[in-house]
Amino acid sequence: MDSIRQLYKIGHGPSSSHTMGPKKAAGLFIEKHKDADGIVVELYGSLAATGKGHLTEEILQLTIGNKLEKIVWLPKVFLPKHPNALKFIAMKNGAIVDEWTAYSVGGGAVIDDNTVLAAHSIYPHKTLDEILTWCNDNGNELWQYVEHVEGKGIWDYLAEIWAVMKASIERGKTQSGTLPGVLMLPRKSQSFMKKAMNLSGPIKKRTQLFAYALAVSEENAAGGEIVTAPTCGGSGVLPAVLYYFSKVYKSDKTDILHALATAGLIGNLVKHNASISGAEVGCQGEVGTACAMASAAATQLSGGTIYQVEYSAEMGLEHHLGLTCDPVAGLVQIPCIERNAFAAERALSHNTYALLSDGKHRISFDEVVETMYKTGLDLPNYYKETSLGGLAMFKGLAKK
Repeated sequence: MDSIRQLYKIGHGPSSSHTMGPKKAAGLFIEKHKDADGIVVELYGSLAATGKGHLTEEILQLTIGNKLEKIVWLPKVFLPKHPNALKFIAMKNGAIVDEWTAYSVGGGAVIDDNTVLAAHSIYPHKTLDEILTWCNDNGNELWQYVEHVEGKGIWDYLAEIWAVMKASIERGKTQSGTLPGVLMLPRKSQSFMKKAMNLSGPIKKRTQLFAYALAVSEENAAGGEIVTAPTCGGSGVLPAVLYYFSKVYKSDKTDILHALATAGLIGNLVKHNASISGAEVGCQGEVGTACAMASAAATQLSGGTIYQVEYSAEMGLEHHLGLTCDPVAGLVQIPCIERNAFAAERALSHNTYALLSDGKHRISFDEVVETMYKTGLDLPNYYKETSLGGLAMFKGLAKK
């Protein structure tokens, strides 16, 4: 299992798999072929199916520049290793000098046919059950386990991550107007914040939570700077919950960073043992994982035991099992933005439920992760970020 530095990445929306991943892959290829006359890019599967709505074309043009000869879109061709595949072809004097196939596997991460994922592993344990045993034996919290493995330098990194998360909320909740794309979807975070000023009690707090999640997701949809948590598509859930705790319960920065570490550990376990890619397992891997991360963070911030934290994370993922990825018009807007808001709300409910329990339950987090992965593989491709099934079928939602 890799460092949580590889899970939390700072970048621009709207999609870590469709913009951040291709940008990274293109940068690596052109660095190797600076003397090429031209570069052809072939996009496959889900990357081709929703690439236009997810700004893949724009990011490739920006990264490769005037050496980009053409982009070939092959949405019906799925390569066996991953549905988000792209091939780079370097040309010189009219001849092909090199080819490289890469896979954007979610969260901005890129692999190829020669990648051995275990080679980058730094964590000695691979399941949450193993980690809980270690923590219990050593009298440690989950965040202390992260520090034990990652070193004290992780806190400076997480401080930067938290700063970007906060900035995306504070920027997004002041914006108005419509988001880019054919849906002409209006931003809502600012109006939610204004309405919250005239409310009180639980409804005020819940409205603020919605506003925070909407702020980040709307910034993501507009191509603003956000943090993958674990992906761009699920980037609004964890920041909203952490910001909520900092404002409503006055959680200090140290506690927030500790919660970020625990949430990162949860997301990393899903990434390592299953998938966080909507193109591979549907939105259960993106928003479902984000909810599990936020649920764990909330329970730790509320003083829960490591077993209550595990239970909260388990519920966060369990109750998103089977969730499809069906972005209307290929945009990370409908239903993606609202899903982030409601996943943030559910995270608070999971926190409350876990705290009311003793942390004991029948289905473990690790078993739910395995179930999520198997469920995702069983989903037809038209329910996995291709915009061919589910809500995406209702083309009338998109303004012509």
